[in-house]
Amino acid sequence: MSLTSETLIDTAAYETNGYLHLPSFVTDPWLSDLQAVAAEFVERSRQSERSDATFDVEPGHSADAPRLRRLNSPVDQHETFARFALDGPAAAIATAVLGGPVRYHHSKLNFKWSSGGEPVDWHQDIQFWPHTDFSPLTIGVYLDDVDEAMGPMGVLPGSHRGPLYDLYQEDGAWGGSMRAADIAALDMDDMVWLSGPAGSVTVHNCCIVHGSLANTSTRPRPLLLQTYSRADSYPILGIGANGVTGRLSGTVVGGSATQSITVDGRAVPGAPDWSRQGAPTIFGSQHAARE
Repeated sequence: MSLTSETLIDTAAYETNGYLHLPSFVTDPWLSDLQAVAAEFVERSRQSERSDATFDVEPGHSADAPRLRRLNSPVDQHETFARFALDGPAAAIATAVLGGPVRYHHSKLNFKWSSGGEPVDWHQDIQFWPHTDFSPLTIGVYLDDVDEAMGPMGVLPGSHRGPLYDLYQEDGAWGGSMRAADIAALDMDDMVWLSGPAGSVTVHNCCIVHGSLANTSTRPRPLLLQTYSRADSYPILGIGANGVTGRLSGTVVGGSATQSITVDGRAVPGAPDWSRQGAPTIFGSQHAARE
């Protein structure tokens, strides 16, 4: 895991603005490998008549004319995606921006299909999967050239330092997007649209206001996304998508975790992670420690 373009990782700009834009950062063979695997899944989606655990499809999706919204958890679906996220360029960017080992959380491949691929309304990410801090970030890679007509991601610089918005609708139902009154209070003219050639990378903090418009072009806009936090940041179970983010979620990249978190300024040296093998009893642990 190494970076070949370290001079492009401006961590000070990330801290100030809440995002980075790295045009043409991912190159061959990584880019061509990712493109080939993405194309394989598009072909596989022709066998799906409706959304399922693997694919989220648009209305009208068919074998003859696939219309994909998302490939769910690509890191768990193919080893090329796993290597890219856990030991490749995405992992290297995450460790560089966050300054040490990171904890992988989840991945997705959003296709935003041609001729009307759906917009993503303005939102922040952290409400979907709260963590014990605000270090989580998402690294996106455009697998094809993306211009303004294709619905590139838009980010509002500096908004990661502002309020965290209520993404519930007025009637109390979860909507996953900001309310109109909150959007109206922001200067949306400051939105930065992150287009670019295939291989361009976006990095955005979990608290930044972002979204994208519909794809009005004749080409899909595949954007591969993977989310990480610092290694001492943990997802809070029982809220949002935490706990259903894939079998590799929680993998520590670029080092090891100390099992310690800080809550209200107090360091908590936590027990080991027993989520996969089951927890021992306090009696067994203390008995072993006495021997």
